[in-house]
Amino acid sequence: MQTKKNSELKNLIEVTKKKEKIKKETVDIKWIITIVALSFVISFTLSFVSQMTIPNLSLWLGVIITLLFIFLGILFDIIGVSVTTADEAVFHSMNSRKVKGASVAVKFKKNAEKVSSFCCDVIGDICGIVSGAAGTTITAILVEKFNYNLLFTGLMIAAVIASLTIGGKAIGKSFAINKSNIILYEFAKFISSFYRK
Repeated sequence: MQTKKNSELKNLIEVTKKKEKIKKETVDIKWIITIVALSFVISFTLSFVSQMTIPNLSLWLGVIITLLFIFLGILFDIIGVSVTTADEAVFHSMNSRKVKGASVAVKFKKNAEKVSSFCCDVIGDICGIVSGAAGTTITAILVEKFNYNLLFTGLMIAAVIASLTIGGKAIGKSFAINKSNIILYEFAKFISSFYRK
């Protein structure tokens, strides 16, 4: 029994090594540079907008904007997971019947690693960072207006933002895996409306 398990493990290790070798040979340096530059620009822009607008807004508008960033992070995480788990064959079939958005879905699926990285890592993580920064600004507003304790208020706001983000992504991942084909199709159909005919 133990020998059979060892044999299965060795086979698994060999298959993994072959996949790793293929991946190492196809590392896309241009994509990595693009994604780093894009992350910097998007992060800087969103952080700048949130830092310039939230302190000048009412407390409730600041909370709504923070929740919007949390929602965006969850939404893009759902899209990223859907792209990686969707069935490519379904979209090839739809594409052969000229269904709107199917060709875009096929492109996304063929580049699932990049699309998922952009959605989950770039947009998702940046929204997490920006919502945290927005939370700091909300803390400052609460301390200034209501004379709340700075440490306790900051900890509570950070905990609420983290729990909403983590809980939302946990629910979203389950939804994304179960409805991956539908989510990818709807997202691809939406994106295809921006393509030139």
